[in-house]
Amino acid sequence: MSDRRLSISANVIAAALVALVIVFIVWLLNSTNPTTPAGYVGYVTQGAWLGKARFLDTQVGPTSFGRTWLADVVNVSVTPFTYDEPFDADSTAVLSKDRVRIKFAVHIIFKVKSDSEQIKDFVNKYTTLRVSGREDPNATVKTAYDNFVKEPLRTAARNEVQKLEALQIADNIVEIGHSVEKQIKAICADTPFDIMQVVVGNIQYPDAVANAVANKMAATQKLEQAEIDAKQRITEAEGIAKAMALVQQKLTGLYIQHEAIEAQKALVNSPNHTTIYIPVGPMGVPFVQPTETPATKQ
Repeated sequence: MSDRRLSISANVIAAALVALVIVFIVWLLNSTNPTTPAGYVGYVTQGAWLGKARFLDTQVGPTSFGRTWLADVVNVSVTPFTYDEPFDADSTAVLSKDRVRIKFAVHIIFKVKSDSEQIKDFVNKYTTLRVSGREDPNATVKTAYDNFVKEPLRTAARNEVQKLEALQIADNIVEIGHSVEKQIKAICADTPFDIMQVVVGNIQYPDAVANAVANKMAATQKLEQAEIDAKQRITEAEGIAKAMALVQQKLTGLYIQHEAIEAQKALVNSPNHTTIYIPVGPMGVPFVQPTETPATKQ
C-alpha cells in the first residue's frame, strides 16, 4: 500500500515538474526585455492573451525594462529632426500677390519633448503608427509630423508668400521664415512638439522674371558706376578750382615783382649771362628813342 502511495506521489511530482517546465517555456517564449537606445524614450506596454493590454512605464535610453510577460516598447526619438517641405513643382508652386508663380522650400527643425507625460501624450494622441524597438523608431515621429505639423506648416508658408509681390519675396525671406515659425510654435505650444526653427529659402522665379531681375541689376550697377565717376570728376574740378583760387590770391603785383627780382639775382651770379635793363612805360612797353646821327644834328 505504501509503495502505491509513493508511486502516486512520484507521478504527481513529475507531472508538476513537467507543468512547471511547460509554463516556464511558454513564459520564456512570450516574454521580452524591451530595450531603448540612447537618444530615445521608450513607451513600454504589456499585452494580454485575455483582457486588455496596459501601459507600464516610460524609460529613457540607453536602458532596458527587464524581461516581462508580453512586454513591448515604442521608442520615440527625442533628438532634433529636420524635414523639408518643397513647393518646387508647377502643381505646388505658389502665386505671389502680383500673380507670379514662385517655387521655394520650407525647412523645419523640431524635436519631441522628452518628459514622461509628453511621451505618453505623443504616442496616444499624435501618432497612428506603433513601431517596436526592433524596427525603425523614427517612423513613429515621421507619422506624427505628417498627421499634425506638415499641413499647418505648408499652409502658413503659402499664406505668407502670397502676401507679397514677386520681387519683394527675396528681400523679405527672413521675415517670412520668422512669421511662419511664430505661427507653428503657437499651434504646437500645448503639444509634445518642440519647434526649434523654421527657415524659408531656395526661392526660384520663372525664367522671364529672373532675366528681368538680372538685367535690372546690370543696369543699376552701370548707373551706380556712372554716378561714382561723375562724383570723382566733380571732386577733381572742385580741387582744381580751389588751387586756382589760391594761386590767384597770391599772384599780386608785389609778389610778382618780388619773384622777378629773385630771378634776376639768380641770373647775375651766372657766369654766362648778360643782363640788359631797358626802361619801360606804365604798361610795360619799352621806351624806344631814335639815335641822333651827325646829319640829324645839322
